[in-house]
Amino acid sequence: MMRRNMMIVLFATTLMSVPALAQPQRASAAWPARTVRILVGFPAGSSPDLVARVLAEPLSKALGQSVIVENKAGAGGNIAADQVAKATDDHTIAVLINGNMTIAKLLNPATPFEPLTDLTPVSLVGTAPLVLAASINIPGPDSAFLNAARESGNKWNYGSPGIGTVAHIGMELLKSRAGIDPVHVAYPGNPQVITAIIANQVHLALLPPALAMAQVHAGKMRAIGVTSAEKSPLVPELQSLSSIGLKDFNLEIWNAVAAPKSMPRELVARLSAMIAEIVHTPAMREKLIQQGWTPVGSTPEVLATRIKSDTAQLGGVITKLNIRAE
Repeated sequence: MMRRNMMIVLFATTLMSVPALAQPQRASAAWPARTVRILVGFPAGSSPDLVARVLAEPLSKALGQSVIVENKAGAGGNIAADQVAKATDDHTIAVLINGNMTIAKLLNPATPFEPLTDLTPVSLVGTAPLVLAASINIPGPDSAFLNAARESGNKWNYGSPGIGTVAHIGMELLKSRAGIDPVHVAYPGNPQVITAIIANQVHLALLPPALAMAQVHAGKMRAIGVTSAEKSPLVPELQSLSSIGLKDFNLEIWNAVAAPKSMPRELVARLSAMIAEIVHTPAMREKLIQQGWTPVGSTPEVLATRIKSDTAQLGGVITKLNIRAE
């Protein structure tokens, strides 16, 4: 009888403990409990903003909650990155560019967040190569370009939309790999760089495909090739720089969804799976391609690997040349 009573007590105790054990699962299943915010570190109409806005509607449907985009422009996207890094509400995420998630702290030690530890990778959304664009008077697009560039040394120059941008650091990486030495000229933005190339005031620049190809098709500048390891589906008519002598040269810009380090792992996994599924839908793929991105949609692990490799590649150039953002 005593043994039977002990079993009854044990069984009752087990039943009483079930709600407590199940509670975290119910809380997780109920997420999101309110509106989800997507922070963007650039103004409305910018590339990251457009990506966030085409993602917001299908993500809202998948989550069963409102998803809004909030622009927190400034500091090259780092204001938004810092806010999402410090968020603790489990309902704040961000669409960030590669610089925010890789080299921000290297470029500016005063950056108030650490990209590699304060941000949680969620999903790589889209990637794009840059186009090595040149003045219409520059030879190419073949090995003749490299020969002319090497012979010209520092008599040539190149433009970028500012110190510390991927266009700046990427060109310095290209210089070291190609054995060329054009001098850097910083401009306020890519429109000014393009104007300078068309006016033959600047010889070279790394530009987003959409911006470069509009001028190339108009006959106002020359496209030497793309910075991806292989041809890009975004600009299939262009060769890769690897094919003209820069073996294994690979440089891309990208955008991704990031979460705070405080967000529970199971929520990050769920969010990542939803975003990857959305990115792989025909409608979303078409929209991203129209915006100039090759759709990806990845796991957090794939994005984390990309962050580490890009930080190592671009960080090496930053450290070697002691580049600091303005």
